[in-house]
Amino acid sequence: MALPESGSAWPPPQWAAYYRAMAVDDAWYSGDRHRLARIYGHHHDPRERRKLWGRLLNRPRPSKREARLHVPLAGDIARTSADLLFADMPTITVDDGTTQDRLAVLLDEGRVHETLLEAAEQAAAISGVFLRVTWDRDLVQRPLLTVMQADNAIPEFRFGMLRAVTFWRELEGSTQAHVWRHMERHAPGVIEHALYEGTGDNLGRRVPLTEHPETRDIAATLDASGDSLNTGIPMLTAAYLPNMLPNRLHRTAPVGRSDYAAVHDLFDSLDEVWTSWMRDIRLARARLIVPEAYLNNEGPGRGASFDDDREVYHGLKIPPTDNSGGITLAQFGIRVEEHQRTSDAIVRQAIQTAGYDGAAFGIDEPGGTMTATEVDARSARGMRTRKKKTGYARHSVADAVHAMLALDARLFTRGLKVERPRVEFGDGVAESPQQSATTLDLLSRAGAVSTATKVKMLHPEWNDADVQAEVRSILLETGAGTAPDPGDTYPLAA
Repeated sequence: MALPESGSAWPPPQWAAYYRAMAVDDAWYSGDRHRLARIYGHHHDPRERRKLWGRLLNRPRPSKREARLHVPLAGDIARTSADLLFADMPTITVDDGTTQDRLAVLLDEGRVHETLLEAAEQAAAISGVFLRVTWDRDLVQRPLLTVMQADNAIPEFRFGMLRAVTFWRELEGSTQAHVWRHMERHAPGVIEHALYEGTGDNLGRRVPLTEHPETRDIAATLDASGDSLNTGIPMLTAAYLPNMLPNRLHRTAPVGRSDYAAVHDLFDSLDEVWTSWMRDIRLARARLIVPEAYLNNEGPGRGASFDDDREVYHGLKIPPTDNSGGITLAQFGIRVEEHQRTSDAIVRQAIQTAGYDGAAFGIDEPGGTMTATEVDARSARGMRTRKKKTGYARHSVADAVHAMLALDARLFTRGLKVERPRVEFGDGVAESPQQSATTLDLLSRAGAVSTATKVKMLHPEWNDADVQAEVRSILLETGAGTAPDPGDTYPLAA
């Protein structure tokens, strides 16, 4: 599949359904109530338009204050997913020492860790993202790793593997009636660029890149053909990072599944509960109902008011047995417990449907104190979800970093040996000092572990020399025999 033909319908019919689903996910992820109102107020399904965020747009009341409350649980889910996956940078290694040193520079200076965190959060929200490898000699002398959005991409898969992808964007100066679109197609060994002038629902005609200021500089970097650039490397300069698979609504395509799949109704219900809760609070504000004689006339057409700081009033005809003085206090109750329990139940169900557990969100489970086994069981669901996601991310990150090394060897570091890197994720579980101490104490009492192994378990990031030095210090302080010779070694755990 090449670049789109002039006059093609837009968005591409085969991707329109995916884009619509991503637009809904993106609205929840953004936490923007106006975007939610636009999405649901103009939804093609009338049942969706009757939900909380579609009702006011269909029955506007300009004089009424916005009373709906949005709880940004969707954003919390996406952030938690990214934290579980990339809070700790995965270990990325190659065999060649020189290449490993250069790779460390690319990962550090290129802020690859931060880029992966950004990618993982957005992938959790809109089902997946693309990692694009590019370069700009005027900016830095190394390849760049960037995140490209799935709702601005037209991927091409073969046997579930990405073989090409076209990224598109609307350029500055576009309107609904006149839209400039830039296309950037990545295929193995080549990147193609094209500029189209069309409308909101039609791609329009293809025009030279020099006709828009944002693509004019790109035209100067292309090959003699004027619309493509040979990368000089055999692999694709883009990789697809799916959030999870399969996509339950589109099972035949290898596109990712959002964490929000089947959770939208719960998000909407949570906002309904909090909106009702805040309505109770507004209605429960204390109000005074006073006789008309207590009101101050503000003049013709200006109504009347009550001064609640006034201490003395003119003589009023009030029966002496009337202790209230004609003033009635109105204050309604607030259903705190009912709203709180309903809200908590919806949140728990939402995060469970998304594949997580309360522990990942700092939510305490009801039922009092739990045993260590119960605590582990609570976090099992989130850890299983994390392991699934690392399986998908490992190959995507390896593909992207492989392309970075290849481009670096081709353009910046001549003679660099290019290898496909290995990407390894940690277990994602950090024991507290108390848990570590308890584990080591039990192993030591059982006589099942050596001093060197205990040190290695406590400090897995130490190298062998550091472990041996610590073992010698421990043996000297505990008086376990004579001081060991610095050249002595002790067996370490495999």
